[in-house]
Amino acid sequence: MQRLWYVAYGSNLSLERFRCYLRGGQPPGGARHYPGCRDPSEPRADVGVLVGGGIYFAGESTVWKGGMAFYDAELPGQVAARAYLLTPDQFEDVLAQEMRQTPPGSALDLSLVHHFGRHSYGPGHYETLIRIGTRHGAPMVTFTSDRHDRPLAAPSEAYLSTMAVGLREAHGWSAARIGAYLAAVRGATSSWTADEVTALAR
Repeated sequence: MQRLWYVAYGSNLSLERFRCYLRGGQPPGGARHYPGCRDPSEPRADVGVLVGGGIYFAGESTVWKGGMAFYDAELPGQVAARAYLLTPDQFEDVLAQEMRQTPPGSALDLSLVHHFGRHSYGPGHYETLIRIGTRHGAPMVTFTSDRHDRPLAAPSEAYLSTMAVGLREAHGWSAARIGAYLAAVRGATSSWTADEVTALAR
């Protein structure tokens, strides 16, 4: 496998934030400095995509101090995501950093995801890899969690703002559309209104 698409749906929607995983650094509003990938090169390409399923906010992020976004392929609807074309080594190093490890992390056998569509590693917040499609001959893979015991939790202002930046970059959405989309996500609905998120997105 020469390249694969990493499909981001949370804070990594923002290219500036995602570059902290590639080059190292601390994202605006975040509380963690990332070591970066062994290969800090820019993605070969990136594109806004819509994938089937849904997201929800749960647990508590040590970086953003609020709920984290998780993907659930079984939920109805569509997720606005951003796909980055990476090398397998870059993908492995991004996943390691999501799982609070220093690259290189545990060696991934991506063939398991390629053939079976889903494979879990761990422990970590984002230990489950899911193949969600193919684009231009390269697999599209995201990561999430199979744990369902985390309580729903409202995301922080910094987290939502970072997601809003990415949605505008990748999809060209208006602030109002971003506000309606994010405020409707489970975990955010009881704490954020569409108008409040729209104000963050402006």
